[in-house]
Amino acid sequence: MCTINRLASYVYGLTFIVLALPGICLATDTININGSGSALDMMKPMIAAYQKSNKNVHINMDKPLGSSGAVKALLAGALDIVLSSKPLKPEEIAKGAQLQVYGKTPLVIITEKHVRKANITTAELEDIYFGKTYTWAGGETIRLVMRPSEDVDSKIIGTLSPGMTTAIRAAQTRPGMLVAVTDPEAYTAISKTPGAIGATGLTSIITEKLAVASLALNGVIASTQALAKGSYPLSKEISIVTTPKTSPATQKLINFMLSSQGRSIADKAGLLVTIGQTTHK
Repeated sequence: MCTINRLASYVYGLTFIVLALPGICLATDTININGSGSALDMMKPMIAAYQKSNKNVHINMDKPLGSSGAVKALLAGALDIVLSSKPLKPEEIAKGAQLQVYGKTPLVIITEKHVRKANITTAELEDIYFGKTYTWAGGETIRLVMRPSEDVDSKIIGTLSPGMTTAIRAAQTRPGMLVAVTDPEAYTAISKTPGAIGATGLTSIITEKLAVASLALNGVIASTQALAKGSYPLSKEISIVTTPKTSPATQKLINFMLSSQGRSIADKAGLLVTIGQTTHK
């Protein structure tokens, strides 16, 4: 009896020590997240706030696969939630993908921080993409950092004007152009390339504290307030994509994102939260 009591005391004491030790991971749930780079940047402060009161949840968020790649991974069972900047394709919906619009962030025209320019017009952008304008006013060579033709950022910038759409196509056929596949690749290239110009979401500028210059577009500074008023023309939608197999742990995180606290975090990160119910089943 004495031996049993000592053993019980030892087990109880060991359990207390394990629970009391800082840094011991007792996570019981894992959530795997991926998607658009601008959306994942917005999720960083969201996750940090969520885990303050949900320390038993382990959240994995690797380098962005992009919206399309992440949805494929979600449907294959490798992810639990996707933050997407694209609408779902019919075949993705048929396979069980469900989309809920969360909000939109301004797509901001940015340059390498030493470029001496505060505002750019649609006409100036067209000339840069067409290759008619090669240098900035200060004499630096303009280095255009583009996204692939199928990328949502290219399509959004193309909505500025019919001429802009044509200019983007012209730039994509010009040899020697810098092309970045993901959001982080794009804003990193712009920040490190003298004279560079491109675009990125306001969420990335705010959360990553990017060392770039943000330009007003046709005299309007990019902000969630300008988006709400309809005065800023370029916006990138961010949606929550799941499947019918969404786990309770994942749904709890989504509920936090939709809560007043989650919406406030997203707003501070540069997202105009709309929480539209565009769900496909």
